[in-house]
This record gives sequence, C-alpha cells and structure tokens, in this order.
Amino acid sequence: QLQLVESGGGLVQPGGSLRLSCTGSAPYLNFYSLGWFRQAPGKEREGVSCRGRNGITNYSDSVKGRFTISTNNAKNTVYLQMDSLKPEDTAVYYCAAKASCFTLATSDVNYWGKGTLVTVSS
Repeated sequence: QLQLVESGGGLVQPGGSLRLSCTGSAPYLNFYSLGWFRQAPGKEREGVSCRGRNGITNYSDSVKGRFTISTNNAKNTVYLQMDSLKPEDTAVYYCAAKASCFTLATSDVNYWGKGTLVTVSS
C-alpha cells in the first residue's frame, strides 16, 4: 500500500509563493502519473496539475503560468511550486498517484495523500 505525505502548506500573502512536497513510502514516480488536487471549503475536489510518466505536464486553466509541477526521483518526491498566489487558491492541497494525465479527473486516482492546507490572505 503506497502512502503519500504532503508538506509545505501554510499562510501566505497574495502575490506570494509556496512550494508543496509529496513524498511516497515506496518508489512510485516511475509507475504512476502524479497529480496535485485541491479542495476549497464547500467545493468539490478539483485537479490542479499532473505529470505523466513520460514527463508531459498538464495544468488547470486557473493555475496555468503560475504553478509548476516537478519531481526528484532520488528523493521519491513530487513538488508543486506555486507563485503569484491569489486568495482563491486557498484550499487543502492533495497529491495523488493516478493512472494517467489525459485529464485532471479524480476518477482514476489510485492513492491519495492526506492533504496540506494553503491559505492565501493578507
């Protein structure tokens, strides 16, 4: 059973940056596509970014140009660099191991992390 642990969330002012990390309990980066999702209060969980096993990345329109997904295979870790943060980015952010990055849907997620809270506020 793969376990994913996120870190790096916190409180940041609008326009600021944060980097989220997600480390797996076992080597997983070469076996799954890697996704970041978020869920704001009262809203459904939505896909933010994904990185396929072939290295191709996918971003939602709301974060394109501001967020960057990357990996460090030696550390078994996937990152989400978030720049130019906005109050509407406030949410619990989850990493996930999923079947593919053809879409940012949650339906093909195999494993979820427990989430890390990001609050963007002045």
